[in-house]
Amino acid sequence: MTDELPGLSLRAALREARGHEPGAYHEHDEPHDPTTIGAHYAAHYAGAPATPSGRSEDIAVYTRVAGGSVPVAVGAYGDAERLRRWLPGLPRRANAGTAAALTEAFRPPVHLDSSPFAHRTTGDRVDLGTLPALHTTPRDAGPYLTTGLLHAHDPATGRTATAVHRMLIRDERHVVIWMLPSRRLRAMHQDARERGERLPVTINIGAPPAAMLASAVGSAFLPPGTDKVQLAGALAGAPLVLAPAVTQPVSAFAASEIVLEGYLDDTTADEALPGRELAGSLPEVLGNDGRGAADLPVITVTAVTTREDPVFQAVIGPGREQSLILGLAGELAVALSGVGGALLLDAHYAPAGGGMFLLVVQVRKDSAAVDGQLPGLAKKIFERHPFVKLLVFVDEDVDPSSPEDLLWALTTRANLSVDAAHVEGFARIGLDPSQTVAWDGARGRSAGGHRSYVDATAPYAMRGAVRRSFLDPLEG
Repeated sequence: MTDELPGLSLRAALREARGHEPGAYHEHDEPHDPTTIGAHYAAHYAGAPATPSGRSEDIAVYTRVAGGSVPVAVGAYGDAERLRRWLPGLPRRANAGTAAALTEAFRPPVHLDSSPFAHRTTGDRVDLGTLPALHTTPRDAGPYLTTGLLHAHDPATGRTATAVHRMLIRDERHVVIWMLPSRRLRAMHQDARERGERLPVTINIGAPPAAMLASAVGSAFLPPGTDKVQLAGALAGAPLVLAPAVTQPVSAFAASEIVLEGYLDDTTADEALPGRELAGSLPEVLGNDGRGAADLPVITVTAVTTREDPVFQAVIGPGREQSLILGLAGELAVALSGVGGALLLDAHYAPAGGGMFLLVVQVRKDSAAVDGQLPGLAKKIFERHPFVKLLVFVDEDVDPSSPEDLLWALTTRANLSVDAAHVEGFARIGLDPSQTVAWDGARGRSAGGHRSYVDATAPYAMRGAVRRSFLDPLEG
């Protein structure tokens, strides 16, 4: 069956990992609590930026979680090669050629006539407190859904949105959601509100790995007439399966472990539990505590449906797992955007930048004219991909995914006093502490939302003089 493919089912993916790399798959049968799992995983398995370790992350399944019988899985996406085994359509290089091949492989989903979930809880019987949602740190605002893949459908327009958002379980039937202003979901919600209507949604926990990765690719980068579900089919090598929700006019991912059904309306609440002051949120992707937001939209949950013996999937926030989800998706977005054309050979988002802030771009220099094209290319990348804060250009003999090779290039093929530059006119990135007004004041100088780039490539005229001794030489 196609749902046994790792890209189409988290359950199949975990089974593949347990068989293929048993030393990186751990089951913890000792008692744990949703408030302690995050710290335990960070201490034993997490990589940068959650901890100083540059390691890939193992999978940990916590089988005895207080308050229920549902095990918690953390770390599934913490290793790039593991994800490539699960997603045969994921290209190893991000450029115009691989983007074209990926687009050709887009596959529309299969639609079931009815819900496949045998276990259903609806209406007033819904109690989100039975889910083992994590308090990753003692400072978290409450229990968060960290891998809840939200799928929305506007019956009036036919538009859909598929993405992961920050979601706090506020009480038995309500979830507070924080959406980026640039996300399609926010615009769809606003449109529905202006019509005085609800926007139906499903929140898919333990969704297909292909859908999770595809969800982090901006819709603006997809070819017209396509969507993220079709992209997910290309990544998995087979079409995804959607099924109708039981209480809302919207679809769910049929292979998900747990699905919450509900709707967005005019209801709002602070990102805090009832009776508590607004304070922190949860650990952010860069490794710092987040800040709670006021007056956020609220999802009212009308049903919870599950597979037999479901698994609750979670991420701890700033580990390599979330950085890889964002980074691999970001690389696809760079390729699909077409920026750089034939000049761009590959793009890699470093986990150290949370998979968003540090982008390494490998370029091909076929003439001296390319030396002068990199500043313009940097500006285009910053404009199309606004979360890129630091961009580093490297030659084709430098591996953009290797931190050591990147540092080597920065040290030997760049003189930072002249080869580093910044581009002005960009908005501050709210997740980055160093781009806050308070940081500017403490430094005594303002950088605002400037973006920086480094040319760590050899000048075309010098390429023959900097050939690496044990690698294919650069053309001189």
